[in-house]
Amino acid sequence: MIKKIVLSNGLRVIIIPLGGAKTATVLAMVGTGSHYEAKKINGVSHFLEHLFFKGTKKRPSTRQLAEVLDRIGGEYNAFTGQEYTGFYAKVAGEHLPLALDWISDILLNSKFAEEEVEREKGVIVEEIKLYQDTPVAYIKTLFEKTLYGDQPAGRFIAGSKESVGKIKRSDILQYWQNQYVAKNVLLCLAGKIDKKKTLKQIRSAFKIFPQGHPLKKIKVKEKQTKPKVVIEQKKTDQVHLALGVRAFSLFHPDRFALSLLSIILGGNMSSRLFIEVRERRALAYYISTATEKFTDTGYLVTKAGVEQEKLSLALKTILTEYAKMKKEKVSEEELQKAKDYLKGSTLIDLETSDGMAFWTAGQEILAKRALTPEEVFEKIDKVRPRDLQRVANHIFQNRKLNLALIGPQFNQKELRHLLKL
Repeated sequence: MIKKIVLSNGLRVIIIPLGGAKTATVLAMVGTGSHYEAKKINGVSHFLEHLFFKGTKKRPSTRQLAEVLDRIGGEYNAFTGQEYTGFYAKVAGEHLPLALDWISDILLNSKFAEEEVEREKGVIVEEIKLYQDTPVAYIKTLFEKTLYGDQPAGRFIAGSKESVGKIKRSDILQYWQNQYVAKNVLLCLAGKIDKKKTLKQIRSAFKIFPQGHPLKKIKVKEKQTKPKVVIEQKKTDQVHLALGVRAFSLFHPDRFALSLLSIILGGNMSSRLFIEVRERRALAYYISTATEKFTDTGYLVTKAGVEQEKLSLALKTILTEYAKMKKEKVSEEELQKAKDYLKGSTLIDLETSDGMAFWTAGQEILAKRALTPEEVFEKIDKVRPRDLQRVANHIFQNRKLNLALIGPQFNQKELRHLLKL
């Protein structure tokens, strides 16, 4: 059902008709994000994403842009990640041509007016403040800083208040010209689609697209010889922690075993850490384990919020569960439960037009090939208990431990002493 073509200008297009769908999603993904940024323009990818909503030649203001899809009840937004930036519009199937026109308009005809650049700096600074005032979200950024330090992978996607304030319109235009070129952009459509008619509309809407060779990503440098702790002191009622390890990239053969391992540890409400930390010991309201996989690096991390007095016990409990994964093989039953959970949650995500578009485009923009759900499930089914134990022994080592903390008061010496498996 999936049709993939490359237009004569180099733009990649994927069309996914979904039988029975009543909506259609247009998603444009660009192969650039914060990992591509020099330090002095940290936050430029995110800044640029904001500016695409400030007016085009055809629709000169934010209001005129927004009203187009508001009038038909459409959903639309954009997002910036470490390795890609995306723009999407989801509409009733009959409005697909309008959504296509809207996406092409913001990508190809945005004005990036000087006054909008200066005005938007204030908006982004407030967004940064909001994020930093939300420890449950900001702890992830602090953990990445713990892992990667002063390199693009260790910096906040939105930048800092200082870096955003110094970014000039000329910096933004230069970055846009470098990265938003046809060969670095993927257009993915999913849902209620007539392939033949839609492809004709795409060729018309995107026939003129800037050409060029995008800047390459700044490769992540991995270096760690001992456990590391990074603390941000802040007046909070609970301590927010992120405890994890360096792991695998998007291309590593053990990436599926790693995902299953993280589910067993803390991926759902029947996971080991959820039961042990929340249900049995009542140490936290929220606790979860997840993985992040980039093109050249990755990690596994457990996040939780606990009382100051219970921090040591919470850390010991998490580390004990990490150590168990090394010493004892997971049972076939527990592994099968994790496999079924991963496959089931994936299928739920893919029921909608936007879910299918995000699944496919996310893989294609990073790996240059999108696996089907069936191909992914086949790889998941091949994972055995011995694979999880092997992966656990590889990643759960004292020297690879990293701890990020947000809270009012800490004893660093005591914390470093605790980081042992």
